[in-house]
Amino acid sequence: MNAKVNLVFFGLVMVLFAACKPERELTTQKSNLTGWKSFDKKNTNFQAFEGHTNAIPVGMIPIPGGSFTIGQMDEYITAPRNNDRRTLTVSPFFMDKYEVTNIGWREYVDWVAYVFGRYNPEMVVAVTPDSTVWRDEMAYNEPYVDNYFRHPAYSFYPVVGISWDQAMAFCQWRTDRVNEAILIKGKYLEPLPYDKVGPFSYMTEEDATQFLKHNADHPEYANYSVEKVDLPLSEAKKCGYEGTETLSEDGKEPTVAMYRVPYEWVRDQFAFNTEKYYNSNKYNPTEGKGARTNSFGNKRKLTRADGVLFSGYRLPTEAEWEYAAFAPKSEEDTYGNPAEGKIYPWAGYHPRDLGKTAKGQMMANFVRNRGDLMGIAGAPNDGYVITAPVDAFAANDFGLYNMAGNVNEWVLDVYRETSFEVMTEYNPFRGNIYSTLKRDDDGSLIMTETGCLEIEFTAKDDKRNYKDGDVTSRLDTDYPLDTIGLTEEQMAEVKFDPTDVLAPHITDRTRVYKGGSWNDRIYWLNPATRRYLDQSKSTSTIGFRCAMSIVGDANHQK
Repeated sequence: MNAKVNLVFFGLVMVLFAACKPERELTTQKSNLTGWKSFDKKNTNFQAFEGHTNAIPVGMIPIPGGSFTIGQMDEYITAPRNNDRRTLTVSPFFMDKYEVTNIGWREYVDWVAYVFGRYNPEMVVAVTPDSTVWRDEMAYNEPYVDNYFRHPAYSFYPVVGISWDQAMAFCQWRTDRVNEAILIKGKYLEPLPYDKVGPFSYMTEEDATQFLKHNADHPEYANYSVEKVDLPLSEAKKCGYEGTETLSEDGKEPTVAMYRVPYEWVRDQFAFNTEKYYNSNKYNPTEGKGARTNSFGNKRKLTRADGVLFSGYRLPTEAEWEYAAFAPKSEEDTYGNPAEGKIYPWAGYHPRDLGKTAKGQMMANFVRNRGDLMGIAGAPNDGYVITAPVDAFAANDFGLYNMAGNVNEWVLDVYRETSFEVMTEYNPFRGNIYSTLKRDDDGSLIMTETGCLEIEFTAKDDKRNYKDGDVTSRLDTDYPLDTIGLTEEQMAEVKFDPTDVLAPHITDRTRVYKGGSWNDRIYWLNPATRRYLDQSKSTSTIGFRCAMSIVGDANHQK
């Protein structure tokens, strides 16, 4: 009886709470400016959709926005002075809980190989990690060269040998694959016919005729052609050939005339791109296909105003990464003040756990002393001679793993020594290039070979050197060391002696990486430290994780 009374009392409390909760005056159903209703066909049928709380992308954690002090947290006399302290604010964003793993990158390589491998094998090479980064002239690391990326024993270890350029391409691929899945699940888009990638590699003459006939009826495909290729009989049968030819008397395999579709057709069919979806006519829905139905039964393609697709994966900015690593959360009864004395992603100055349950255990994977990468047998300190699984060690206060040690991580920013002196107070970032979508003479959007849309920008749109203050960092010093054989015109471009070792080597392609690695001393585990490398280079100590902007203010969403 008491339980029933309690249940009734609880229900009454909830009703009263709901009744007392103020309703929002602003609504999308009716304009507070003109009084006209939305979706009114008697008017202009203006469509106003409700805003909604961001869904959390798979594998990510929402990082609350806030203020913190970026830059140097402790004194180190010989350290570079490139991280002056500065208080700033970052807005809320999503961030990967873990560093991107080998198995995650293998999924990416497998997709590229499946879709483009037969048509453009160079693309597969371009996305494959550089396993030779494990080689050391004075070490035996060939087992890592052969196994680290491919062997299942390392599936959940962080991927390395990845350049900044490759990481950015991965972010684009991940964006498109996630948004493609959302559209298909919501029945806004027909599933792409991936099962036809193999059979359409080469076609019989009959199929090729049908292919060209179909293209003739669709203007966007009218310019595609087919290429005649002689294939061995065994290969032709894998592509749908059903002839009865047999081996010749001398055992030689006969060839069969097949027809190869152009790479551009494969790209257009199977490389879904979010920007292409928004901006091109390819995904305009037909009756019953790829259409969203609103309350008036209108069939149409989704737009940004629907708020359905994610804004896009990317690398975190340096400020976002440092903020997420420190995780400066205010403690109870401190009136918004974070914990003091924090110079690592965990509290305190010590690299070992000072709690009761794991007291004495290392908090990260790094080099303790010269030559000591894991401790002695039987009682290792961090336990890993190279990288560790991405879920090893304790998470920080935001729930992120390995924000110190294991591998350094690429961030979005262009490196400049003086960036901290001139950064803005809100969402600071160096590296903006304001671009627009590129169009041909007919006004049509132009696609890259990976199926993305080409962009263009002018010199005034390139803000990588804004308020740089260092003229030398704007000089292109990527000169050949051997100038023998260069023409007079080529020599005129060499403004400095290419053998001058004092020439600056920081360019507009120099990117920041942070966090310390399995092969670094503890100084680099301080999230405020910063180093740099050309965006086309890779090492065995640098990986990455993705971030994503939150649309709206997640700190106030309920």
